[in-house]
Order: sequence, then structure tokens, then C-alpha cells
Amino acid sequence: MADLPACPSCAADYTYEDQGLYVCPSCGHEWSGDAAAAAAADEDTLVVRDANGNQLSDGDYVTLIKDLKVKGSSSVIKVGTKVRINRLVDGDHDIDCKVDGIGPMMLKSAFVKKA
Repeated sequence: MADLPACPSCAADYTYEDQGLYVCPSCGHEWSGDAAAAAAADEDTLVVRDANGNQLSDGDYVTLIKDLKVKGSSSVIKVGTKVRINRLVDGDHDIDCKVDGIGPMMLKSAFVKKA
């Protein structure tokens, strides 16, 4: 019994195996052994989603869905401007990109949609 994993949902140690699945009697959660390893690997990767819920990755093209004022400047980035994502970062502004005519900047994923 000591070699069975703890429940990923409630962390209880009372799991048992039933027809290739692990089952937690405390919360009723069922999972396979491979899914637990995949879930642990997914926790390490950064997942950023656009305003429509599509997953973004480095190199994707996105379109702005709202006019955005550039802080410290009088310029505005208009709706429909297409931007290429250089990289995704962890934080409030999670898209690092370069906007034509403006320069490098950070955008929030809530104001873009995947093109």
C-alpha cells in the first residue's frame, strides 16, 4: 500500500487501485498513473490564454481587441493591430512583443485574440 500515490485532488493517502485507475475514497477522484505524471509536468509549464480562451505560445500572431494607450506617450495602438509574440512571461503583463511604429512592449493577454 505504501507505493500508491496520494490523491492529486485532496492529498489523501487512502488511495486504492481499481481496474488500472487509482481511486480516492475520501473525495471520489479517479485518475490513471500516467495522468498524475502529466499533471505534475503541466504545473511547471506556463499557460497563457487569450480573451477567447485559446492557448498562446511563442511566435504566435495576435490581434488587439481594444484600443490601448501607450503609457508615457500620447500614441494609441488601435483595434485590429496584428502583433507577433516574442515570448510569454509570468506576471501581470504576460506577452512580450514588438509593435510596429511603437517598439517593444508588454501586453496583457486579456486584450488580444489569436489571429
